[in-house]
Amino acid sequence: MNALHPVLRVSGLSKSFVMHAQGDLALQVLNEIELEVAPGECLVLVGPSGAGKSTLLRLLYGNYRPQSGSIRVRHRDAWVELVGAEPRMVLEVRRRTMGFVSQFLRVIPRVAAVDVVAEPMLQLGASLDEARRRAQFLLGVLGIPDRLWSLPPATFSGGEQQRVNIARSLIADYPVLLLDEPTASLDAENRNHVVDLIRERRNAGAAIVGVFHDAAVRDALATRQHDVALLGA
Repeated sequence: MNALHPVLRVSGLSKSFVMHAQGDLALQVLNEIELEVAPGECLVLVGPSGAGKSTLLRLLYGNYRPQSGSIRVRHRDAWVELVGAEPRMVLEVRRRTMGFVSQFLRVIPRVAAVDVVAEPMLQLGASLDEARRRAQFLLGVLGIPDRLWSLPPATFSGGEQQRVNIARSLIADYPVLLLDEPTASLDAENRNHVVDLIRERRNAGAAIVGVFHDAAVRDALATRQHDVALLGA
């Protein structure tokens, strides 16, 4: 266990989905989840397909509401309870404290890739020039040619869109990072670039919770692993 104090604590977290097409049958996905993550750790969630790994990440980010339990995050030197928090508080935590790389890029159409990536830094008060320079650097590291920077990501390939997604989530120094298969659609070279960037963030003190089906990526980044099927046991 990391000697540093946790910045993310989860206790008693349960989630079920109601299957309306099956007579409102409640499908239990996660039950009484307990975990905590400290700065410099990468906690990798493992388990069979359908065990609830991605669901757990979405709960942590506030995309899903749990049936019960607590999600507490260290935000601006104070603990914030995210379960039941006001939407403005959830958005503030996302803006300053918690980044999320999902499997799909969702952005406003017709916005240039460089500005899509720069947006989180702008929200934190950086100048446009500073944010764009950092965005250009990350896009370059991730193999997006400069001729594409002024184009909207909707015109890109799936792998290019995912690299824009990763750059957008890593441009700000979030204390907590949630990663849902960030390298799934990437070739080996770009996968290695992404692993290097994530490792840098981990070594700089980010607390990371991730899902990586690629064993090589998992082994390169994990400081601990948890089987989601056993977390609530």
